[in-house]
Amino acid sequence: MQKKVADEQNAKIRVAIFGSGRGTTARALLEYAREFDASYQVVLVVTNRADAGILGVAESFGVSAVVLAPRDYSDPSMFSAQMLQILETKHVECIALAGYLLKVPAAVVERFQGRIVNTHPALLPQFGGRGMYGIHVHRAVLAAGEQCTGATIHLVTDEYDAGPILEQVRVAVFPHDSPESLMARVQTAERWLYPRALDRLCHQLAYSRS
Repeated sequence: MQKKVADEQNAKIRVAIFGSGRGTTARALLEYAREFDASYQVVLVVTNRADAGILGVAESFGVSAVVLAPRDYSDPSMFSAQMLQILETKHVECIALAGYLLKVPAAVVERFQGRIVNTHPALLPQFGGRGMYGIHVHRAVLAAGEQCTGATIHLVTDEYDAGPILEQVRVAVFPHDSPESLMARVQTAERWLYPRALDRLCHQLAYSRS
């Protein structure tokens, strides 16, 4: 029985979650993996902030975590090399960005091409790009008079929010919406969609690995 469980764990795609904030999106990914027979297993959490709430989320799920900040390295290449070394040590196969407020180093994007996934709180390609994150996105959606927004799960490339779109979910914009109320509804949809999209991607990765 123990061997069967071990074999099932080995068959899962090993995922690292990158985040900079409270860890609510990371929690959604971890809860889904725990409650369902997901194709992924979260083996590492990476953050750039020592006070990030995501560290507590990792601890509560028994997942290893590391603080890795660019300011601690005199050269960007040293930062990316250390990140790659940590990922390789944990045998990470896929990266899920969950509120990670840094651009992933180019060397890491290249090494994990097609295996870094991100969530964006709008219907890309609209309202994407540099500076379009968090509440800023929802303010822009309301300012543009949109009647519909949503969330997008996409692969990561060197360009902000420009990678291939995997899945999207639509969310209505109501006349009385504030940026905060709109953000709350989008986040609810986002946390439902993201684990399922990651599961499907990892299922494909596992199939191609076998």
